[in-house]
Amino acid sequence: MTRPTATAVVESPLQLLCAVEAHAAGHGDARTLVRARADVATLAATVSTVEALGLPDGLDAVVGPPPRRLPDGVVTVGDAFSGAFQSALVRAPRPPRRLVVVDDGLATLDLARRLVSSAPLVRPGTLPDPLRLGLGALAGRRLRRLARGGRVVLCTTLPLPAPLVTGLRALGVHVETHGFEWLRSRPRPEAPAEDTVVVGSAFVADGLVHADRYAAWIRGIAADGPVRYLPHRRHDPLVTALLERLPGVTVDAPGAPVEVRLRGMRAGQRVVSLPSTSAITLTRLLAPAGVGVVPHAVPAEWWTGRVDDALREHLGTARDLALRARPAAPAPARLDPAGDGTMSPARA
Repeated sequence: MTRPTATAVVESPLQLLCAVEAHAAGHGDARTLVRARADVATLAATVSTVEALGLPDGLDAVVGPPPRRLPDGVVTVGDAFSGAFQSALVRAPRPPRRLVVVDDGLATLDLARRLVSSAPLVRPGTLPDPLRLGLGALAGRRLRRLARGGRVVLCTTLPLPAPLVTGLRALGVHVETHGFEWLRSRPRPEAPAEDTVVVGSAFVADGLVHADRYAAWIRGIAADGPVRYLPHRRHDPLVTALLERLPGVTVDAPGAPVEVRLRGMRAGQRVVSLPSTSAITLTRLLAPAGVGVVPHAVPAEWWTGRVDDALREHLGTARDLALRARPAAPAPARLDPAGDGTMSPARA
């Protein structure tokens, strides 16, 4: 008798990492086949990087097109806003036995809000045509029906607001959190030599932040000591070339996800970034080990004219979530009431 196989469909390095974490935590089946989209830059390289770490038992990964129809077993999806996924979901003659949704950056937060509010599942910041809006509404109804049957799992590392978690659970969604336990179990790489690592942002390449303000920010950080700079996979080559010429800045080539590259950092080092999902994931991964993760707010004068107030608020959410992801401080000590001079944790 063959063992059941779950299918995972991923379109970004973060989705891939989180699909592996979901399988390792037991949210898949005895076996899981991860299908990584072939036309996404750096995703094939990330598959090779993750394979080199030693995949969990029962998990395999291939690079190729997503399935045209969803199987009726366990399905893990990273981008529930994807038109291809939604079309496959609504066309399926039988819905998946269980649908596991893993993180896709801040879109995960927006997806949760839309599920709770019964809004159509369309990507934030887009103006969909009537057909796309109809597909998003139909997919939303299908997901909520699956949730009412206890067949939807949200496996996330984001510290979702308590009212949102309550709303999801009222729908029937099983909300499961992780702190990259599988990734923590892998052998750790050598820490960067520099005490400060700056994780690059895609804001400049996406036309959201002025390049000169961004470069001046990096220059200011480097003035306090040597900096290791990791460009975002969507980076502006001209800005990156400029940073390579700055004294005290060592620029790495874009490559594996920062969660994989930086997990060997040691206590006393720090990671600096603008608001991003990586600020949240690195906080989950590194803060317990004593590594400081500092998400900087974006000053108002940095934004370009393409960014309205709603988008600023949405992007700023990453900083708030990163701060919430920090481990709770240990309770202060107090003298033992017996008066023998020993110390014990203070009561909450």
